[in-house]
Amino acid sequence: MSPEGKKLMNIVILGVGFMFIFTAFQTCGNIEQTVIKSFNSTSFHASGYTSMSIIYGVFSASNLLAPSMVAVIGPQLAMFFSGLLYSGYIAMFVYPYTWSFYTASVLVGIGAAVLWTAQGNVLAINSGEQTIGRNSGLFWALLQSSLLFGNLYIFLAWHGHEHISDKDRQTVFISLTVISLVGCFLFFLIRKPDPDADAAPGEPPEVLLQTESSEDTLRWSCSVLCSQALDAFVQACKLLATKEMLLLSLSIAYTGLELTFYSGVYGTCVGAMTRFGQDAKSLIGISGICIGLGEILGGGVFGLLDKCNRFGRSPVVLLGLVTHYVAFYLIFLNIANDAPLAPESGTDLRAFLEPSVGVALLCSFLLGFGDSCFNTQLLSIVGFTFRDNSAPAFAIFKFIQSILAALAFFYSNFLLLHWQLLILVVVGFLGTLTFFSAERHARSTCRDSDYDSI
Repeated sequence: MSPEGKKLMNIVILGVGFMFIFTAFQTCGNIEQTVIKSFNSTSFHASGYTSMSIIYGVFSASNLLAPSMVAVIGPQLAMFFSGLLYSGYIAMFVYPYTWSFYTASVLVGIGAAVLWTAQGNVLAINSGEQTIGRNSGLFWALLQSSLLFGNLYIFLAWHGHEHISDKDRQTVFISLTVISLVGCFLFFLIRKPDPDADAAPGEPPEVLLQTESSEDTLRWSCSVLCSQALDAFVQACKLLATKEMLLLSLSIAYTGLELTFYSGVYGTCVGAMTRFGQDAKSLIGISGICIGLGEILGGGVFGLLDKCNRFGRSPVVLLGLVTHYVAFYLIFLNIANDAPLAPESGTDLRAFLEPSVGVALLCSFLLGFGDSCFNTQLLSIVGFTFRDNSAPAFAIFKFIQSILAALAFFYSNFLLLHWQLLILVVVGFLGTLTFFSAERHARSTCRDSDYDSI
């Protein structure tokens, strides 16, 4: 296999591995608040929103240390062990306890930081200036296809159910745990790419996978390992203060807020709308599928087909913002204001229009499509701008994104729908403006490179 073919295969394996893990985890996040409301146990007192807030809060704090962990054990093992923590969180729902629920939330927050830092490292090392856009789109499309399979299963399993029984819950979460474990083991198929032929003489390539034998690894001194970890941490702190990262920070923050909305809040809103009929619970699955279709279409159009690079990344981000604004307006008209906070029995209130299932599912698609517009372009610009320090850069990316997601899951416990939409509208507008500035800065600093091929 050619060097480029090997790199492309690594990206495919990376995407498929994440697809399996997040088929399980994103489905879990989409339904967990609804599932928790249906628990028969009187000893379980917890909130899915609070759990997600803990996950993303720990995620954000752990991102500053994640590059050190990846530097010590390598991204391949880092992704494997982090994936196991995701599987443990999902398995907890089979026999849930309050203490295990929140403990698993903390552990998966740590694992998420390491997983996404290692993912960014693998993506950057297997991409060049001409392939970073394609590879970002390919990875994103594979990742977000996870929304199709898990949510289709939820729709089929819960069709016609007004209440989620213990047996229904256990069957779903055992299946999701197995799916997540498959994704963990797929990471062992990733291979170290060949070094670039045009690398500067004597310039050491960025480490992707540790290929030393266990005997060689044992010969590493503790001082060397500590030095690697400290260097990675210092690099992350320095990158956080750079002009490029500061310009991108509001855009990244917006993706954290809307991640919370489409992955947790909106599904709960759809399931709570009793005016949608008896199948409102199963509509959570269909809503997730529509989000996934939007994500995959966006990843394909703006990543795989790579049609918009001649115009830069800004038009794609602007399209994402307009798409989201249309979705927010339709949600404002279609979904009751108290839907995020409604009990298991749902809400009988109506918004400004007679609730429509078709409009609700269209909004799901628009949310996914707009999210892919932002994320594919952010992955591309971060991977290109910080390609020599990819692990710390993607750690900062996830640090900012996750801390805003944690904040959003926290306020979702008490803010009504209209206030949540207002926050998204304001931050999305500001984030788009700062992205335009970051894109102009990237163009001005890359005059000597073939920018149009990015």
